[in-house]
Amino acid sequence: MAYPAQIKIPATYMRGGTSKGVFFKLDDLPQAAQVPGHIRDQILLRVMGSPDPYAKQIDGMGGASSSTSKTVILSKSEQANHDVDYLFGQVSIDRAFVDWSGNCGNLTAAVGAFAIRNGLIEAERIPENGTCTVRIWQKNIQKTIIAHVPMTQGAVQETGDFELDGVTFPAAEVQIEFLDPADDGEDGGAMFPTGHLVEELIVPEVGTFQATFINAGIPTIFLNAEEIGYQGTELQEQINNDEVALARFEKIRAYGAVQMGLIQDISQAVARQHTPKIAFVAQPKRYTSSSGKVVEAEQVDLLVRALSMGKLHHAMMGTAAVAIGTAAAIPGTLVNLAAGGGQREAVRFGHPSGTLRVGAQAQQDQQGQWQVKKAIMSRSARVLMEGWVYIPPVE
Repeated sequence: MAYPAQIKIPATYMRGGTSKGVFFKLDDLPQAAQVPGHIRDQILLRVMGSPDPYAKQIDGMGGASSSTSKTVILSKSEQANHDVDYLFGQVSIDRAFVDWSGNCGNLTAAVGAFAIRNGLIEAERIPENGTCTVRIWQKNIQKTIIAHVPMTQGAVQETGDFELDGVTFPAAEVQIEFLDPADDGEDGGAMFPTGHLVEELIVPEVGTFQATFINAGIPTIFLNAEEIGYQGTELQEQINNDEVALARFEKIRAYGAVQMGLIQDISQAVARQHTPKIAFVAQPKRYTSSSGKVVEAEQVDLLVRALSMGKLHHAMMGTAAVAIGTAAAIPGTLVNLAAGGGQREAVRFGHPSGTLRVGAQAQQDQQGQWQVKKAIMSRSARVLMEGWVYIPPVE
């Protein structure tokens, strides 16, 4: 019996922040995949090696974690005053679907570098030395992001001495600005979709919890660690090896998603794994990070642990960091209270791999509603491999 040959697609494998993903130029994809739909999703699933009942993604580029089962599609921007359109797809590991409902803040750090290297930025906007400002339109969430990419002798500088907890080796610093990161009401309401900074979340057969629901960076549910039986110092194995705990978190997330207006019924949460995120916060405590480095209570303003795609994240998602920075800047949220309360423009929080600093500028309008003009953080990025990915034909 004759079998068809594999097809090859130009691609670049990149690290951005504490994530890795396969990057494509839109016009390099097979024509049927240049538009949203079944073929595009099937190609991305096959590229990553999903769905895999073994949850290892051995037959693909995925790394068997939410941080490494990611894809990015870039093209010259169709928006005025923007350089590149950025579309992010979170590929499920063990299920046959791609979640397009949110952004990846970590991989955002690699978008500018990829765009420069692949001719998506006008040559006159690229300095020989210094910093190239890349104006990104994030298509999933319809927001503007500015990436400040270092340049040396006309090329993207990827090496450097900037250290990021959760990434083994230092690299060049890329500063990212998330402009107007709060939701504008199109998907689940305003920044605080319930209209309150702290809301009661009732989860049948689990409990009733205080929660901050926020749409900033990515829709996120914040809980108090102690209220759900944790300290805020937990590492991955303490959560991810506990199937009962993971099921409990998913049930809380599902009911929270309904309360945020993101889904109509908890049964829909299974098809929306990327959003909302669920995180728990605590006041500063001394703990040992996953690398063995001790984080002293005095080094951080608060502790945060967040789950992504049903598992505790090894560090912190970039978009969740935006949500943390935004919530911390607004007095009265659970994040702000864990950080000591009051108004602030930046926080350093402890996560399983270490610490991260994120800033946000918040203010109230004349009606008393909170607005955030931008959130800022630093990441790093580099190319790991470029060439082609090979997959069998898909239907």
